[in-house]
Order: sequence, then structure tokens, then C-alpha cells
Amino acid sequence: MTRRIVVTGAAGYLGRQLAERLAASYAVVGLDVRDPAEVARESGQPGFELRQGDVRDPGLVQTLRDFGATHVVHLASVLVASRDRARDFDIDVNGTRNVVEACLGAGVDHLTVTSSGAAYGYHPDNPAWLDEHDPLRGNPEFAYSDHKRQVEELLAGYRASHPRLRQLVLRPGTVLGDTTDNQITGLFSGSRVVALRGSPSPFVLIWDQDVLAVLEKGVAEDRTGIYNLAGDGALTMAEIAERLGKPLLALPVPLVRAGLQVQRWRGRPVGPEQVAFLRYRPVLSNRRLKEELGYVPQRSTLEVLEGFARARGMALP
Repeated sequence: MTRRIVVTGAAGYLGRQLAERLAASYAVVGLDVRDPAEVARESGQPGFELRQGDVRDPGLVQTLRDFGATHVVHLASVLVASRDRARDFDIDVNGTRNVVEACLGAGVDHLTVTSSGAAYGYHPDNPAWLDEHDPLRGNPEFAYSDHKRQVEELLAGYRASHPRLRQLVLRPGTVLGDTTDNQITGLFSGSRVVALRGSPSPFVLIWDQDVLAVLEKGVAEDRTGIYNLAGDGALTMAEIAERLGKPLLALPVPLVRAGLQVQRWRGRPVGPEQVAFLRYRPVLSNRRLKEELGYVPQRSTLEVLEGFARARGMALP
């Protein structure tokens, strides 16, 4: 098959890297809400055709038809919740629905969607290692987790009603690369590592280049199914602090909850419900990724952390 690929969220951190990798072998069009001219001014001309487009646009189906798309990789989503829950839902859930409907209307053969380990939810009774067959219980009070759960329920419905459109659904843990800069990296980059007292809060990390390799493999081999993306092993916050050679500041849960409430009163898009995010992180098993998809992550969770630290000039013990 001659693959013609559309990547949504193609001006983003992973989207741009993926589209440029795919463009070396296939015809690729990237879509993003950002103006391509602005993207080029800020970070150089991308190595693929980047068009401005919204995943909620009813005209998306015509874009796919005109390009003759055979594959769509849907990466566009709201990574940092805003104060407008309805807007975030519209982008994440309704936007995904529009992408699937456009794929069906344009005769696309294969759809890849990046979900998240957050779809499992942040619960004290989560299994020690979450398998892809464990239930999705994304917390209603946590927009990102709740929306990822709803996206996956939507995709499951389409798999049942429209099996011709082959789906690959990926659930990454915390994605970390040498140049990643987000809320999570802030936990590792300060002078101290902050944790909740009495909560190990283990992290599973996946190297950004491993995520890109799995996405590329999925397109090249027309792979289907649902897979967790995680490096081998997990690290508690105490272990992260020790490996980075930084002191661990363990704060009482009531204090953190009160602080988040104050931040909400000040207009920040956070709240006390996010304590669960820090306290009960889902720990993803990568067994099926290795045994069924046939991909072994190049870096373990520890190696991902160490690579990030070295790139930031941190002196490891």
C-alpha cells in the first residue's frame, strides 16, 4: 500500500517529530490549530506540509478525501486543562469523534490514537501493575483523565460498529525526552523533589523516542490493538530524588490540598482534586507492548530519567 498520512497536532512536541520522521518515507500532511507561518518563525520550517486546521472542523473529511489519506495519526489533544471544561471536552472528545467520522467518510484504512495511562484513573485500589484489560476509570473530577476515558469508550464503539477502520490505541505513561518541558518535568527540575507524605507515587516513564518509534511502527506495519507505553520498571518519588541527588520534600496531604484550593481561588486551573494525581499514579505494565506488538523500549524508566537529567546538566551521584 502507498501510505498517505495525516497527522493531527503536527506542530506539537511529538507531532512535529513524528511527521518529519514519516515524511522521509511517505506523503505526509500535518494539521494543527497554529498558523504554519508562526510555527516556521518560531522553530524553523517543518520538513513536511503543515496546514492550519481544527480537529472539530466539519470540513476535515474533505481534507482527508482531497489528500487521499490512507492513515491518520491523531495526536491533537488538550494536555493542560484550562478553566473551560466544556471547551476542553469539545476538543478532546468531540474532536476525536469528528476525526473518526472524517476517516470513515474519506475511506481511511488505519487510525492511530494516542490515549493515556490516565484513562485508567488515579485510584488507591489500582492494581500494582495495570494491564490493558483492566477497566478504565478515568476520574470525573480530573478533566484530562475523564476525557481520555471517554475518548476510549467512543473508540471502542466505533471498533464494534465500523471494524473496517483499523485502530491502534496507545496509552503512554509519562513521556520524557532530553528536551521535554512541561508540568511533570517541573517536579524533577527544581532544587528539591516534592512528594506527598506517606505516598510513594511511583512513576513509569517512556522515552519520547520510544513513543515515536512505536507510532512509526504502527503506521508502517498497520498494527492494531491497545497497548500501554512504558519503559521497564517504576520509580517512587524518593527513588527519583535519590537518583538525582536532590533532597526529598514530603508534604502533608492536607497542606497540599489546601494549597491547591488557594491556587484555584487565585484563578489557576488547578484544585484540591489533583491530590489524587500526585498520590495514586497508574503504574503501567509493558508486557503486551513487548510480547504482542514486538517492541522493546530502548530505555527503562531509570534510563529515561537519567537521560533527561544529563541533558539538563544535572550532576548524577
